Amino acid sequence: MLIFLATFLPTLSSILRSRAALQLENLALRHQIGVLQRSARRRPKLTSRDRLLWMCLSRLWSDWRSALAIVQPETVLAWHRAGFRLFWTWKVRRGQPGRPVISREVRDLIRKMCRENPGWGAPRIHGELLKLGIDIGESSVSKYMVRGRKPPSQTWRTFLENHAQQLVSIDFFTVPTLRFQVLYVFLVLAHDRRRILHFNVTAHPTAEWTGQQLREAFPFAQLPRYLLRDRDAIFGDDFREQVRDMGIREVLSAPRSPWQRAYVERVIGSIRRECLDHIIVFQESSLRRTLNSYFDYYHRSRTHLSLGKDSPEPRPIQPPKMGSVVAVPQVGGLHHRYERRAA
Repeated sequence: MLIFLATFLPTLSSILRSRAALQLENLALRHQIGVLQRSARRRPKLTSRDRLLWMCLSRLWSDWRSALAIVQPETVLAWHRAGFRLFWTWKVRRGQPGRPVISREVRDLIRKMCRENPGWGAPRIHGELLKLGIDIGESSVSKYMVRGRKPPSQTWRTFLENHAQQLVSIDFFTVPTLRFQVLYVFLVLAHDRRRILHFNVTAHPTAEWTGQQLREAFPFAQLPRYLLRDRDAIFGDDFREQVRDMGIREVLSAPRSPWQRAYVERVIGSIRRECLDHIIVFQESSLRRTLNSYFDYYHRSRTHLSLGKDSPEPRPIQPPKMGSVVAVPQVGGLHHRYERRAA
């Protein structure tokens, strides 16, 4: 009985199958016999046409695996993936690329910005390009940037122009001068647009002086509600009393936790890296002039990631029809602003 069922069931299954399935199975079996006869005592060798046939059968016939004997089913699937890659390679070479080509003018402009601003990265250059009406991806900007082996450095001309015209200084909060005098910078930052509302420089900071700077920073009609600060001893009882009199609520960060005041710490780092680390301090007035120059660039020109790559004072986008791109030196040549101007 078992022998009868073993022979009868496959026969019944073949009778019930559709005519198209039987024809595809016959084609698959005949093809494999032909490959074996062609190979003659050697390992079966399949040509590109053989692979193409099995790729088509795998797409048209759901039961193609049952008739496959000379190779593994995974091999046929690998042939299909390879054919898919070859198809798209051929399609691209036929003149249908996925991304638009970056023009030579834009590529040259990216490299020019890299050379003139060695401290800039791809996000900063991308922000400048957006302000010039050049809408490309940040990854494309990174692709065409100039890569230098040495750390970025300013030119001697920029260095000398800074000292000849402005006699500027270096560092922030505590800034040593040429005579090793320590200067202190007081900074007030608004979180909404990263605006520097007020700053001042002194060699002898006191709680009374700090409170006076706070009154100068906030007119009575524009008082903030919260004041975030650290626990420095300079903010003594006199300062806290003046803050309460102004109706401002203080929010203190935890000890040794600068990340809780991330916005102002980021601004301090930017001022150090982009300005004060590249100049020499002579006296208090020269430091004040330098910071005024940098803050003018910071507010009107410098793009910020957190502001959608816009500056604190929004910059209009200039379309290409307004003219060619020109570089405007700022902060004594340490940075540049790019604008379109008619010839």
